[in-house]
Amino acid sequence: MTAPGNPWADPATTTEPVAYGGPPPTTPYAPPPAHPGAAYPGWPVPAPYWPAYGPPVPARPRRPGQVVAAAVLAFVQAGLVALTSAYVLLLASTLGVVSTGFGGDAEADALVTEGIVVTVVQVLSVVALVVGGILVLNRRSRSSWLTLVVALAVQLLIALYWLVRLSTLDALTEDVVGSTGLLVAAVLFYVAAPAVALGLLLVGSVRRWADGTDAAPPAGAAR
Repeated sequence: MTAPGNPWADPATTTEPVAYGGPPPTTPYAPPPAHPGAAYPGWPVPAPYWPAYGPPVPARPRRPGQVVAAAVLAFVQAGLVALTSAYVLLLASTLGVVSTGFGGDAEADALVTEGIVVTVVQVLSVVALVVGGILVLNRRSRSSWLTLVVALAVQLLIALYWLVRLSTLDALTEDVVGSTGLLVAAVLFYVAAPAVALGLLLVGSVRRWADGTDAAPPAGAAR
């Protein structure tokens, strides 16, 4: 095949026709990227805008439901004890006023002092219940678990004190505070919440969670 002649040559000169080879090859069309910053097919992938942070951190074991239930019962118990503490303080004040109106009585004065001391102890136990409940809900540690356990155990001791003390009240105190049997029943009612919460915290899975030993053993490890 010979090259075509010069078009400025003599028109009388004949040239050999050349077959049309089609348009020159071009790059095939590529659709636009799915999002800004993405590369076209065949283009180098752009570097990320931030460094890699490494493998994801494994999730921590979830807080057992018994812990949440025990914390809720501790808050309920704290509210009940706060109300009864105000009631005990009111009774002690009333007894003191009555005793003073009748010229004073050593036994009545002793009961007033005892009521004030018990009120202070119960208020401190309320603070322990609230602190223990908050700790187990926000921090996983044996100290948090132990704080709530001790606060609940103190509630049982206080209820036992009242159960024994109210069973020894004489007629003078009954005239002021009312029926002893009714108060004993109320004391037994207040034992329910701390007893149930304490039982939930002493479950093996909860103790292992507090100690941090509840993680699953690795595959192939001896059981």
